[in-house]
Amino acid sequence: MAKKTSKTKKEELDSFSLLTDFDIHLFKSGKHFKLYEKLGAHLATFKKQAGTYFAVWAPNARSVSVIGNFNHWNSNDHKLSPRWDESGIWEGFFPGIGKGEAYKYAIHSNTGEYLEKADPFAFYAEVAPRTASIVWDHTYSWKDQVWLNDRKKESGVSKPYSVYEVHAGSWRRKPEEGNRSLSYKELAIELVQYVKENGFTHVEFLPVMEHPFFGSWGYQLTGYYAPTSRFGEPQDFMMLVDALHEAEIGVILDWVPSHFPGDAHGLYKFDGTHLYEHADPRKGFHPDWSSYIYNYGRAEVRSFLISNALFWIDVFHADGLRVDAVASMLYLDYSRKEGEWIPNEYGGNENIEAINFLKEFNEVVYGNFPDVVTIAEESTAWPGVSKPTYLGGLGFGQKWMMGWMHDTLHYFKSDPVYRKYHQDEITFSIVYAFTENFMLPLSHDEVVHGKGSLIGRMPGDEWRRFANLRLMFTYMFTHPGSKLLFMGGEFGQTAEWNHDNSLDWHLLNYAPHQGMLTLIRELNHLYKTEPACFRFPFDNRGFEWVDYSDRENSVIVFMRQNRKQTRLHFNCL
Repeated sequence: MAKKTSKTKKEELDSFSLLTDFDIHLFKSGKHFKLYEKLGAHLATFKKQAGTYFAVWAPNARSVSVIGNFNHWNSNDHKLSPRWDESGIWEGFFPGIGKGEAYKYAIHSNTGEYLEKADPFAFYAEVAPRTASIVWDHTYSWKDQVWLNDRKKESGVSKPYSVYEVHAGSWRRKPEEGNRSLSYKELAIELVQYVKENGFTHVEFLPVMEHPFFGSWGYQLTGYYAPTSRFGEPQDFMMLVDALHEAEIGVILDWVPSHFPGDAHGLYKFDGTHLYEHADPRKGFHPDWSSYIYNYGRAEVRSFLISNALFWIDVFHADGLRVDAVASMLYLDYSRKEGEWIPNEYGGNENIEAINFLKEFNEVVYGNFPDVVTIAEESTAWPGVSKPTYLGGLGFGQKWMMGWMHDTLHYFKSDPVYRKYHQDEITFSIVYAFTENFMLPLSHDEVVHGKGSLIGRMPGDEWRRFANLRLMFTYMFTHPGSKLLFMGGEFGQTAEWNHDNSLDWHLLNYAPHQGMLTLIRELNHLYKTEPACFRFPFDNRGFEWVDYSDRENSVIVFMRQNRKQTRLHFNCL
């Protein structure tokens, strides 16, 4: 009989894994929604040795190593082992690698390429332009339990939403310190105080996930599981969320499952093959943004994305996700000419895989967190975006009302002399206002690319411009639907938004701008405290026309009401 040999210490360490057979089954079937607890880099202790466990999905790799300062970025050391179960996952535990270590995966592909990739599941990353991932954890003592308990008392769509949309890097800067952005810690003081004083119910952050190009505003992500390190550590962002919750302000995060950039360290051709994206550019390349489109039909990709959605709600206590560019996901021919797209199996232009993904995303989010909200930026007339999936909808909680935004801005941009010819632009929205759960957005998209600021689009001299904008805001806050206003609009920012500069806070030294901010504060107070303004935001029982036909005087009159038949009467001139 052959003598049984004992395992070497390296073999024992190699046997350490966070993944069970059931994890692998869920992952391969597209049903693992907490992958962030299994893949990536995780601090661990095994056989009394402290170190880090690494796991990465790279099914078409010939070999995978972890490289960093700990091995002088040498791909011949710290090699990962492929799992036996054909999952395509490589894993390994290495003693001595601790919190704060920068690392990448060195991948030798089956096609002969050598790639150095950031970790798709990294919790932290180097400050751009550096691109390595950093071993990290989420140790933090939260103080928002009262907020979370109160949040559970009602669904995520049955409360007032006056959302202040913020780009963290340009809300306020420090000109005396090289024009740097505020840190998460500074925002936890200054932003929270400002939002609280002015009565907004929520802050929506443009994407805070790690992104290499600051000018993308965060919409071209490479670090889906890491708050950008430009403004601090992950725990600093937790502190910001915590501070907002302590001030009774909700947090909505922009989330981008529609596309990703082609940066060399990112997801594109991750293991030398089209792993996360479609191989055919007619389905896998986005012509508008020169970026790549996820393969929603691949089970492992669905697990990656839906896990990420839950991650921000579970780990960072987000109260909602606003999903960017939904229309680009729904249509195979979105922004494409004939011959540049592939019809679905029925010959249509609907992206069936993306539709099924969005439905599952909403079902999983609401199944786990019924007290949060998902919001779709969807710019077409796709039916049932905010209807439950069991009624044939996509399952979102709310949808941006893009038609209202376009018509309203066009109407108020017109000289009052000619508005009688455009009366329909401020009345037509009620025809379809209750077909979806609509949010009225005056977002960042309306103050960039040469469009100018909101105040700059109003007609007349300075006095008339301010009067027009005050009227438009009053119309917005009394119109059915929840509200969203991009930073700067609340005080009449005169310049178009520039992500490299601060808002023009000195304008608040002037009475017209201070008066505009006072109006927004009062409108927020009215909206939050008067049930007639928010009880039926998506139901025609909360709205009644009195007169919509006085074109000659450009007057509309309507009532808002709540369950107790309390009525508010509004005249808009």
